[in-house]
Amino acid sequence: MSRARADEEEYWHSSKFRAFTFDDEDDELSQLKESKRAVNSLRDIVDDDDDDLERVSWSGEPVGSISWSIKETASSSTSSLEGRDSSLQKGSSSYAAFPKQVSSYSLSSLFKGRNKLPSFQCLSDALSDTGVKNYAPELRRPKAEYKVCSLERFRSLQDKLVLLDEAVAGHDGNVITAVLIFLKRTLRREILFRELEVRQVALCHLIHFLKETGEQKLLLDLLRFLDRTEEVALSQYREHLNIQDVEKRREFLKGCIGLPFSAEDTSHIQDHYTLLERQIIIEANDRHLETAGQSEIFRKYPRKASILNMPLVTTLFYSCFYHYTEAEGTFSSPTNLKKTFKIPDKQYVLTALAARAKLRAWDDVDALFTTKNWLGYTKKKAPIGFHRVVEILQRNNAPVQVLQEYVRLVEDVETRLNLATKYKCHDVVIETYRDLKDRIQLTAYKCKVERGSAEEEKINSILNNVQIRWKN
Repeated sequence: MSRARADEEEYWHSSKFRAFTFDDEDDELSQLKESKRAVNSLRDIVDDDDDDLERVSWSGEPVGSISWSIKETASSSTSSLEGRDSSLQKGSSSYAAFPKQVSSYSLSSLFKGRNKLPSFQCLSDALSDTGVKNYAPELRRPKAEYKVCSLERFRSLQDKLVLLDEAVAGHDGNVITAVLIFLKRTLRREILFRELEVRQVALCHLIHFLKETGEQKLLLDLLRFLDRTEEVALSQYREHLNIQDVEKRREFLKGCIGLPFSAEDTSHIQDHYTLLERQIIIEANDRHLETAGQSEIFRKYPRKASILNMPLVTTLFYSCFYHYTEAEGTFSSPTNLKKTFKIPDKQYVLTALAARAKLRAWDDVDALFTTKNWLGYTKKKAPIGFHRVVEILQRNNAPVQVLQEYVRLVEDVETRLNLATKYKCHDVVIETYRDLKDRIQLTAYKCKVERGSAEEEKINSILNNVQIRWKN
């Protein structure tokens, strides 16, 4: 008996999994980074070239402790715990009744919570996040203080509730989870739900536990009992992530439109369904064109991935890359996507610029920023700022002649000079110093251009111009 007990203690103490502790900040940080990478894998494809794409927001909850206790406790036939005698005081804790909690989920915030373009990839990220901030923290203690015992001796409801209250009072996430597994197995659902409703810490642990273990039916029953209708709808909606067949996913999303979301959130579900439906049509048509070799752009730039299930911004980039000149009436037209999904001008210009610059279609880039007034005069205008235009063009190896045209349009003089100097747009630097009537800086810049070059001749001509009234 003592040997078996020693073996069991050795199992728990030598486990390769470790619970979260406040002293293990570096380990926890690495765990969170791993978790973030796992969440990122839910996204299909994200265009890394676009600086304005929404980034994954990671809340940093100590999810490691829950994962650890799920794997360790659920796999052991003898779910066990015994609190430290000095930290657990006998007697049940009293809990005041809590009102029904308003749902913490909002599709509106998931789609556009950071004042940027609604992005369907961020919904998947948000669905995979816990959204709970009040899990009990893990507290480090020496291995010798852990003792193994069976929970089966707690048979009456009162004893089980006292056990749960003491686990919560001990602020040990692993102990709380172990007790919840025991109660879930030994209590009827309606009794368990009723008692957890007034024990919010334990309730949050159980909700997260059910999400991690994929016990969807029990989770939905619990959320319905708590009258969290939007969380019920969101939990059902997140099931689309597990559907691989695109036609089945489309039909599932169509059914989600009738779920009890708010009016605004329902419109986002409708947009998601519309986007996937549009992608199915585009994918079928483009696959045919690519296979048949009937399109020059598909021959020159073969597709690297399917458009199916991609985020909205990635779909827009794809459309600007392969279908830029198509009429608005076609589903694959960039202007059609912009109108259908109400994409802001700034996001549209950023995406179109990145796509056309990658193709080195400089005439399309020029047309993107050329506007005409009612008198017929044209001028350049950019909703994103010409300094950003210059940066994107430079990343796509635009020639100096193209770069300097947009560097000239940067209004701030210091920024213009910095960009022109950085990217060797000599004409812009020379013209700017001339307009500033700064003879000293222009003379100094003469040393930076090639001797005998056209730029040196231009500087000499300006310096010898007696009509310029220099400031220094």
